[in-house]
Amino acid sequence: MHHNISLITTIAAALGFGLLFGMLAVRMRLPALVGYLAAGVLIGPATPGFVADVALASQLAEIGVMLLMFGVGLHFSLDDLLEVKGIALPGAILQITVATLMGIGVSHLWGWSLGAGLVFGLALSVASTVVLLRALEDRGQLDSFNGRIAVGWLVVEDLVTVLVLVLLPALAGPLGGNAGGDGHAAGDSLWLALGKTLLSVGAFVAFMLLVGRKLFPWFLWRVAKTGSRELFTLSVIAAAVGIAYGSSELFGVSFALGAFFAGMVLRESALSHRAAEETLPLRDAFSVLFFVSVGMLFDPRVLVEHPLELLAVVAIILFGKSLAAFVLVLALRYPLNTAITVSASLAQIGEFSFILAALGMSLGLLPDLGQNLILAGAIISIAVNPLMFKAINPLQDWLRSKSDLARRLERSADPLAELPVTVTHEHLTGQVVLVGYGRVGRRIAQELSRQGIHYVVAEQNREVVEELRRKDQPAVAGNAADPAVLIQAHIARASMLVIATPDTFHVRAMVEIAKALNPGIRCVVRSHNEEEARLLREDTGGTVFIGEHELAASMSRHVLQGLAEAPVAAH
Repeated sequence: MHHNISLITTIAAALGFGLLFGMLAVRMRLPALVGYLAAGVLIGPATPGFVADVALASQLAEIGVMLLMFGVGLHFSLDDLLEVKGIALPGAILQITVATLMGIGVSHLWGWSLGAGLVFGLALSVASTVVLLRALEDRGQLDSFNGRIAVGWLVVEDLVTVLVLVLLPALAGPLGGNAGGDGHAAGDSLWLALGKTLLSVGAFVAFMLLVGRKLFPWFLWRVAKTGSRELFTLSVIAAAVGIAYGSSELFGVSFALGAFFAGMVLRESALSHRAAEETLPLRDAFSVLFFVSVGMLFDPRVLVEHPLELLAVVAIILFGKSLAAFVLVLALRYPLNTAITVSASLAQIGEFSFILAALGMSLGLLPDLGQNLILAGAIISIAVNPLMFKAINPLQDWLRSKSDLARRLERSADPLAELPVTVTHEHLTGQVVLVGYGRVGRRIAQELSRQGIHYVVAEQNREVVEELRRKDQPAVAGNAADPAVLIQAHIARASMLVIATPDTFHVRAMVEIAKALNPGIRCVVRSHNEEEARLLREDTGGTVFIGEHELAASMSRHVLQGLAEAPVAAH
């Protein structure tokens, strides 16, 4: 056959080598993402041998960006963000600012322009949500309080990056780049360019919120009623890519922002979970193409020709912004463990850094060296990040043993860490100690209040504790695996310990402390699956509830009650 098959060749090479190197990376206990980037380097123009079509790979990468951003929007939860807004919002913004200034500072020493330094610093400041979620899942900490803070922190980073992607083309001219093809004349003032961009984005956002939020879910319901699984999957993918493309053509906004809002409006639909599951394989496949195409742009010569610059980039990613986050978390009066966990979570860069670098290159702001340094920094930081997570507990133990300051930071003089002296003796005798005030804990508390049963809440989220205290409900801030927290909740005089937090990592420690202080206390524990429940029963001797079992029991009672009340059908 003589027709051009470069598209097929590029996809086959990207997926094939991506699979091979991804498996190799996983076998080496590294994220598969490292393997995808390495595969891109191998089939890229900077290395000998087979070279894939870079132009086609770039277009496939654009689809990967759309689907990645669509997935971010699909999983974006305002409620989850608001739950940790007190630490995630100021912390992420300040950390981005500090890391960006670091990037601007080192790039200035290299003789780069302000625009190049700004893009470079922003790319180094934002961590990879994909890498973080994988790291937390592997360690069973995704539902932990520290995990929720880290995810909320990165959600804020994602939102800031989306805003930067919108504004950067308008700022490109004044910063020394080109106008980004958005139609602004070179002589346009900065404020006029920003005004036009914000007006276009505002029109798009208004359209999506007023029209898309109603039309998109309605359309999905119509497709779902056909009973065709492939049509449903096709409708979701078509909507994601179509909205991204339409937003760029009609409103002049980026593919990334269009896809992000497509995911956000789909989240309003009751079919959002099904949409996420149905499209996950295609999103994963195109995300592999995205990371492989990014690797194709990397020139390995930067490792030899610019080692000092690369060392500075790695230092900013692994230590600079992590140290800034560490100090910020402690300044917001959260414990040492939370500060170390958040710092480890941020010690890497990924997909948004690549998107920012590509945009900076297209706008004539970022030099080729900048993109290569960002790619090299990403590969190194993603490879090292699992080791930083493994170092959390040894580092904390070492700091405890060597530093009085670390011990004080772990349990700082926090008024929320102690119950107010106004709490009556009646509330602290025979009470229930409720660990966790999330979706499950809140409902348990409501039922206890209705029955007139006194309880004390132990919760790591300071905002929740402050809210409870404003309502005169006894609550103490901290991790209940810390003996001081349960002592403050007066566990020695409690009748029952109810652990309603989804984080089962510290459950055994909580029960052991409670029984050491109160041997006769009864314990009730929440679990997620049969195996975990069996182990918890054996280790704690408490009563363990599994979510699916309780849902099935409630539905069964409702069905039986309905059958008992229904009139007997005539035969």
